[in-house]
Amino acid sequence: MDFGLSADQLLFQQTLRRFLAEQCPMTRVRAIMETETAHDLALWQGLCGLGVPGLIVPAEHGGGGLELLDLALAAEELGYACTPGPFLGHALATICVIEGASEEQRGHWLPTMAEGTSIGTVAWGEAGSQWNPEHWATFYEGGTLSGEKLFVPFANVADVLLVGARNAEGSVRLYRVEREAPGITITPLAVVDMTRKVQHVRFERTPATPLEGPPSGLQRAIDAGCILVAADAFGGSRRCLEMAVSYAKTREQFGQVIGAFQAVKHQLANMACELEPALSLWWYAAHAYDHIRDQCERHAAMVKAHLTDLYDRMTRDATELHGGIGFTWEFDLHLWFRRAIFDRGFLGDAHYHRERAARLAGW
Repeated sequence: MDFGLSADQLLFQQTLRRFLAEQCPMTRVRAIMETETAHDLALWQGLCGLGVPGLIVPAEHGGGGLELLDLALAAEELGYACTPGPFLGHALATICVIEGASEEQRGHWLPTMAEGTSIGTVAWGEAGSQWNPEHWATFYEGGTLSGEKLFVPFANVADVLLVGARNAEGSVRLYRVEREAPGITITPLAVVDMTRKVQHVRFERTPATPLEGPPSGLQRAIDAGCILVAADAFGGSRRCLEMAVSYAKTREQFGQVIGAFQAVKHQLANMACELEPALSLWWYAAHAYDHIRDQCERHAAMVKAHLTDLYDRMTRDATELHGGIGFTWEFDLHLWFRRAIFDRGFLGDAHYHRERAARLAGW
């Protein structure tokens, strides 16, 4: 069995990495994240030109017809580069339509989402960091939505929101809402990660369109989100390790580079030994999403818990290895530290997902 990436996947990953290195250096990341929206249209159009928004969209709807692993490879590179913008929310909204809409709805909505000319996002989390659909209070009745959603990525940029809500029958389904629909209020939230801004969205009898596909579409989208966040966390962790190694090779103390000290060597070695096995973990979860569907939910929960925990440790260890400079605003490392905090909380923390994984395993 071949556990490596295909030649096409490697070429795509290398192409995206070069694009981000050239078009999204840290100076541009900082400039974009300090704007009101943290969204740069030219950068987004560049990603659209590479086909990133449409990677997982079926070919008959204008996309690449690829698998979640391909989309997760893009998430890894975007995390490595600390790329600002609406990628995550748009990717999840696209998966909501693919997995939860009818064929007619997919035909209407997916072509522009694949092009990136119509940007989507998801509105799932509720007060109290509630990411469990069983406890959501947002309600759909009579063609309208009422309720509140927190931590909605780029709600003020997205053209459409894919909202999880409970209906009169008591089941939780997906609903499509236009950003300019009446009864919707979008309020910016002050959060740590400035590269992925989120908003508080309130619905007051807001017109909404139910997705008419399988009810499993919501859970499938949540599983995909866990895997994409894990891939982002791996990419960010890899960048933090590289920064720490580079710094240890150049920073001198007591007449020699600090990388010569045994304690620093051990800390870097521990970081590398934790990071490398995590690669196969999220690759397998992404593979299971398309090919071992009955195991996907458990693996998605495990990979979300492990990779976001790892990202948190990697950013902390890298900051400590940098000493005082690692804590300064002028040094870039804190931007990944901030992304790690976002990844840790979005879609539920590690404790929540470990409990889910244990329950799904029958423990």
